[in-house]
Amino acid sequence: MSETYIIGVAGGSGSGKTFFAETLAKKLGAELSFVLYQDSYYIDQSDKFDHDGGAVNFDHPDSLDFDLLAEHLKSLKDGVDIEVPIYNFAGHTRSTETIHKSPKKIVLVDGILILGQPKVREFLDQSIFVHTPEDIRYQRRLARDVQERGRTPEGVKAQFDSQVKPMHDKFVEPSKKFADVVSSGTDMDKFNELLASVIDKVQSL
Repeated sequence: MSETYIIGVAGGSGSGKTFFAETLAKKLGAELSFVLYQDSYYIDQSDKFDHDGGAVNFDHPDSLDFDLLAEHLKSLKDGVDIEVPIYNFAGHTRSTETIHKSPKKIVLVDGILILGQPKVREFLDQSIFVHTPEDIRYQRRLARDVQERGRTPEGVKAQFDSQVKPMHDKFVEPSKKFADVVSSGTDMDKFNELLASVIDKVQSL
């Protein structure tokens, strides 16, 4: 039986799923857990990227290497180290360098599209979907992309309207049905209750 317990944390972009995953990992401690990010598995898009908010659809499942992610989850279950890709959002390239990760007792997989991928769901022991209204998700994404990824507000808005929202409606929201737990990304009481319940569960493993 595998000693690695894998929890998938999904939800729309800006829903609070990453905050939940990182808060949970921090509370569990680095000796017991780490977060594996879907965003690390983007396929190199540098040859197709035209402009900020342009033609490349980063919210479509085809933009991600889910085969590699599934392979890495299987490796972690088997007790094998992995080499996590590094994606550069400024140049839209995958680095030649990687991040070495060894299996831990708890691995949290963070990503908007992970629950819609059977090959990924196969390795999840528990799945959580963080639900947050669209207007709040947009404001959070706008702040993140401008501050952390060097994006322009105009590019973020164009991308949200033409890609993020349609892909959320088509792929992300329907994947909620695969979640074991659906929680609010705005209600801190429910947020903390879910954190406590997950911590209780994994500490009993």
